[in-house]
Amino acid sequence: MTKTLYFDCFSGISGDMTIASLLDTGISLEWLEKQLKALHLEREYQLQLSKTVKNGIHSNKFDVIYQEEHHHHYHHEHSHHHGHSHHHRDYKDIVDLIGNSELNASIKKMSLEMFRVIGEAEAKIHGLNLEDVHFHEVGAIDSIIDIVGTAILIDKLEVDQIISSPVPVGSGHIHIDHGVYPVPAPATLEVLKGVPLKESAVKGELTTPTGAAIIKTLATEFSVMPNITVDTIGYGAGTKTFENHPNVLRVIIGESEQ
Repeated sequence: MTKTLYFDCFSGISGDMTIASLLDTGISLEWLEKQLKALHLEREYQLQLSKTVKNGIHSNKFDVIYQEEHHHHYHHEHSHHHGHSHHHRDYKDIVDLIGNSELNASIKKMSLEMFRVIGEAEAKIHGLNLEDVHFHEVGAIDSIIDIVGTAILIDKLEVDQIISSPVPVGSGHIHIDHGVYPVPAPATLEVLKGVPLKESAVKGELTTPTGAAIIKTLATEFSVMPNITVDTIGYGAGTKTFENHPNVLRVIIGESEQ
């Protein structure tokens, strides 16, 4: 028998939806918080897990809360920051951070692979070298927690294989730093090369670059619901709410024949 994890991305996927749904299979937030201390970043954030109902589905909702002073650097205005409002973490800083942490080898490997996939997509879109890609501070702490947290939870679940549904990306337009862009955003689409996408009439961004990187890195196969005897199910809610459509990610864990 093969322990299989199936990502049912009927409403797309983001980092926070992934963590929420994986925790919903029965892992405590306290346990995850303790594992994340291996990164020594806990002064920069707090984690919050709440329950929400999305179109009738009772789901986990996961949020990373930033400490204000890290966000704005009020205390450093006259120190070595010379009043820069944000420092940022380069791709290389994140690689060092993960590489030098006390996380186990399998978690490091998964996390670094997900960051590499995002970094390479950003580099390609913006015409940069991978080393020059940077994650703005607030975005960086979010991505670090979502990516490393996902790797920690997947490692803990000890599954033999990960299968994903085709991935809907949404439609319409989004506003990002550089202007108004079509959905999916260029970096997201770049990451999703080789992944089957699914048409969706939902207006808005259903799949984020982090969500795309999680699926791209972890899933070895894409299919509709596989032959599986279901053991546990987790629901993780996204931030947005759509009128006729529950914005949740469903994760299904069970035994399959293969």
